Amino acid sequence: MTDTPYAGPPRPRWTHVALPAADVDVSLAWYTEFTPLVKVAEFADDTGRSLWLSNDGQVVDPFVLVLVTFHADIGKRQPHLAPFAHLGIEVPRREDVDAIAAKAEAAGCLRMPPADIPFPVGYVCMITDPDGNNLEFSHQQQVYDRVRRLWGE
Repeated sequence: MTDTPYAGPPRPRWTHVALPAADVDVSLAWYTEFTPLVKVAEFADDTGRSLWLSNDGQVVDPFVLVLVTFHADIGKRQPHLAPFAHLGIEVPRREDVDAIAAKAEAAGCLRMPPADIPFPVGYVCMITDPDGNNLEFSHQQQVYDRVRRLWGE
C-alpha cells in the first residue's frame, strides 16, 4: 500500500490489458524499443513480478499494458494475442508503419509486412513481441479520430 491517497476514476473506465510474459525484463526492453510505451510502475511479490507500461505523459484516460511473469512460469512463452488477436497502435504517418516494419523485419519479429487494407483498417503491419503476441501498427485506421469526434475533443 502507498501513502498516496487513492483518487479513482469518476466513472467506470477501461484501464488495462494484462499479458503473461516469459521474462518481464526482456519484454520491457522489447516494448520500449518497438512501441511508444514507457514503464510507469513495477511490482513484485512472492508469486512474481509485473510491470505497467503506458504512453509517456498520458494523463487523460490513462490506459496500461500490464506484463506479468509468475515465478512458476519464468521462461515459458504464453502467447494470448494470436493468431489474429492483437494490440493496436495508430501512428500519425504512413512512413511510421514502414519504419516499424523495417525495424521488426531486421529483428526477426515482423509477422505481416505493410499492406493497404480496405476501410476501416487502413495501412497496417503486424509484429510479434517476445512471447508471440501480435501488435498491429496502423495509419489512417481512424480509431483515435473517430472516438474523439464521437464524444468531442
